[in-house]
Amino acid sequence: MTRPPLKVAIIDYGVGNLRSVEKAFAATGCEAVVTGDVNLLSDAERLVLPGVGAFGACMKAFREHGFESLVGERVRQGTPLLGVCVGMQMLFDESEEFGRHDGLRFLRGRVRRFDNGLLVPQVGWNQIEWRGGAHPLTDGIESGAFFYFVHSYYCEPEAREDVIGETEYGTAYASVVARGNVCGVQFHPEKSQAAGLRLLENFARREFTSAPGTR
Repeated sequence: MTRPPLKVAIIDYGVGNLRSVEKAFAATGCEAVVTGDVNLLSDAERLVLPGVGAFGACMKAFREHGFESLVGERVRQGTPLLGVCVGMQMLFDESEEFGRHDGLRFLRGRVRRFDNGLLVPQVGWNQIEWRGGAHPLTDGIESGAFFYFVHSYYCEPEAREDVIGETEYGTAYASVVARGNVCGVQFHPEKSQAAGLRLLENFARREFTSAPGTR
């Protein structure tokens, strides 16, 4: 008997401990597996792009594993993709962290360091206010809900309509982004208790349209 496609594949490219994300999906009743298997990544219904550490190091490891073209093709096919933490930053054109580094260019914009006089990195709980109306990723989560953050850099999208949620840390910045089937969250959903689990469940179960003009 042919096994049905994996529901959620968490892309393993040698960066960070990903088992906590896997366990968080399991807590919602959704099948998710951490894998670097090209066949599983090619067939999975949804993909999660995690990221821990420096942007440049993450992109280097991702490319060295040969995943850039595979994930790009899956996104163009309409497969939902969720970038988490640095994984969200990788969705954009470039980052200024330790020099200039190219991202995956699924979303237009850049990644900048906080320069607002507050303690960097931002570590701990902070609120997200939803922007732009209802979205599948945020269904059932109240605006103003708290999520857990650890980051020194933030995303600056070019298109305002790509901003789904904003967080205040000296200035308002995009903490949740989405364009069609490409989504990203700056916080750690696996550490964000009920709200984080609901967001992961939404990603695993809700329908997403293909991103218009995905590059």
